[in-house]
Amino acid sequence: MQFKASLVEADEHSPHGIRYSLSLHNEKNIRIVGYDNAHGYQAKRGRYKAKKVTWDHIHKRHKVYPYEFDSASQLIEDFWKTVGEFI
Repeated sequence: MQFKASLVEADEHSPHGIRYSLSLHNEKNIRIVGYDNAHGYQAKRGRYKAKKVTWDHIHKRHKVYPYEFDSASQLIEDFWKTVGEFI
């Protein structure tokens, strides 16, 4: 398991002023679950629909989903809830 968080100046990518990465890895150090905003994630849409770049997102095995950041305490609660789905 790895938790990283730092205060940053709020901007369009981190409007909440926190840069974070929480992850659970297996015995081979492969990420199984991850919550982060370290890089942008472009949600897959239909062929001709607009794509929104989201910074807060969740990794579940090999899939990525947008995440709506609410607060640091909610982030940790959501992370542990997702980890519970995999153990």
